[in-house]
Parts: sequence; structure tokens; C-alpha cells
Amino acid sequence: MKTFSHHPMRRQPSSWLQKISASSPVTRRQVVGLGLSLMATALALLPSTSLPGAWAADVKGASKTLNIGFQKSSTLNLVRARGDLAKQLAKQGYSINWAEFTSGPPLLEALATGKVDIGETGDAPPVFAQSKGAQLVYIGQTQPNPEAVGLLVAADSQITNPSQLRGHRVAFAKGSSAHYFVVKLLASANLKLSDITPVYLQPPDARVAFESGKIEAWAIWDPFFAAAQKGTSGRLLSNGRGYTPYRGFILASKPFATDNPNAIAVVLKQLRASGDWALQNPQRTAEFLSEATKIPVEVLEVSERRRNGRYKVTPIQLDGIRDQQKVADLFEEVGLIPQKIQVSDIVYKSAK
Repeated sequence: MKTFSHHPMRRQPSSWLQKISASSPVTRRQVVGLGLSLMATALALLPSTSLPGAWAADVKGASKTLNIGFQKSSTLNLVRARGDLAKQLAKQGYSINWAEFTSGPPLLEALATGKVDIGETGDAPPVFAQSKGAQLVYIGQTQPNPEAVGLLVAADSQITNPSQLRGHRVAFAKGSSAHYFVVKLLASANLKLSDITPVYLQPPDARVAFESGKIEAWAIWDPFFAAAQKGTSGRLLSNGRGYTPYRGFILASKPFATDNPNAIAVVLKQLRASGDWALQNPQRTAEFLSEATKIPVEVLEVSERRRNGRYKVTPIQLDGIRDQQKVADLFEEVGLIPQKIQVSDIVYKSAK
């Protein structure tokens, strides 16, 4: 199996959040600058045999490696920082490589090609990956967070309902959960993607385009959503309520899941433990995420309140499978994937 190049991971302090001071507000320029720097980790820019920005948890005597892909604001980043997963897996002879991604699509591309073994994404990326024959399986899910995704327009925009998006430039990350949200929002107004001009941008570049007036609307998820609401003149046209459950999914490469069921169980257990901790410590969680993303604490507090369902991780369940089948059916109907797929075909059987 291909592995990441090894970069020593900084040792986490024993009280990992006590060291984090409340973040001071940052300027809009700093937020944009940070976002642009995150783009450096996009998979398209990476060599085929290694991932810059990966952290290796060296374990003396480890015979197996678990490669985990995460996004800065994901629960997996909390798991990484807490360190308990590394300790538990070390007992089973695993070391961990951690690699950061800007969004779900490049993360799942890495998973499909064997560079990542486990990762967490939104709803749309796994559907696109399955339609391309990717060897992956659903192992877990979160609860819905429909208010954690939204479509913004300029404060002075004449657009007041989805039907008025016709002919306008709408930005979102291609293949992301925002992609599905946009399709559903348009469908509610009897519109298709061909009725707008889709502009495929990752969150940092989309924010620059939105602020400069190069796009008329922007579909985005938290915490970038909350940051844009606080730091731009954007006006909310609609959040995801009534359009998308906006839940997260934990996925694994099929070969890894088949050969490493004990590791899968440990990862899900630690995701639940970290989620329970985050729900009990919202302020400290916001402080940690602020340190990780350089988004002000007060912004993270907003996004954390409306996406706390992401911390309620369970093995993949029937409701999650049904939600994903709706995504797949709609994408096939509108021609975003080439053929009908059955989500249940790639559900990790041991996780039921």
C-alpha cells in the first residue's frame, strides 16, 4: 500500500486545549490569505506518491499504517488533536498519518486511489466517487445540520428568491455538499444548473470572487459560511432547511475496511468520544477550531451552534443511506452522474 511521506508530528501538550488562548479578531485580508494558503493542499497539486502537509504519528514497533484525511474544521481534526486515537491504535500495532484537505472531493479522490484509508466528507462527494467506481465504503454518519449550509447574495442584490438566480453566476465547490444544495434549491424554483452559470471554486477563492463582485451568489458551508456572514456584506437567500439534511459521512477504502475491522471500530469509537467532548465543551472547541482555521472565536461560536449534529457520530444507519440515495437519484436525473447507483451497495456490512 502506498503511504505518505513522513513528517514528524508536533507533540501535543497533555492538556491540549489549555495552551490555546482566545484568538484575537483577524482582518478580512488575513482570513482570505489563510484560505488561499489552504488551497496548497488540494490533491490536484500533489505528487502521486506523497502528500505534503501530512503528520506521521511514529509508533515504535508499529507494523501497520492508517492514513486519515481530514479538513481543518472536521471532528477528525479534534480526534487528531486529542491524541487518544493514536494511543488506542498503537496498542494494535498501527501508526497514523494525517493529511489535510480543503474539501471532500479531493479527500475522496485520495481515498479512492489508496492514499487515504479513512476520511470524513459531506453528502455529495461519496455519490460522485461511487459513480466513478471508487472502491470505498460508508462506515459512519452524523446527524443532519441543514442550517450549516447556505446561499449568500450581495446585500444590495435584487435577488430575493431562488427563481431569480436564472442567468446569474453562482459559485460553489464542484462535487461538494454545496453542489447538491444548489441543485435542490434550483429545483424548488423549476430551474436546472443549465439555467445559471456555475462557477466552481473552493471556499477561499469563492470568497474573494464574492467580495469583488465577480459572482452574484455563493453556496457555502460552515465555518466558512459563518465567516462570510460576519465578514462580508453578504445576505442570506436561503439555508439548507427544506432542501438538504446536510449530514456528514465517514468513509473508508474498501480494501482497508475489509482487512482492518478492529481499526474501523476504534476510529468510530473515538469520533463519538471526541463528539461528546465537543458538545460538552463548546467554548473550548471553538477556541481550538479558531486556532486551527484562524477564524475568530466569535464566528466559530455561531457555526458550532448550528452544526452540533456533526458531533453525533454513529455507524452508518438506514436514514443516512436513504438520504444518500436521494442525492444519487437526483444527480442521475439531472445528468451529474452517468448512471443510477445503489448507495446500499457500498455500505460497510460490519457497521450495520
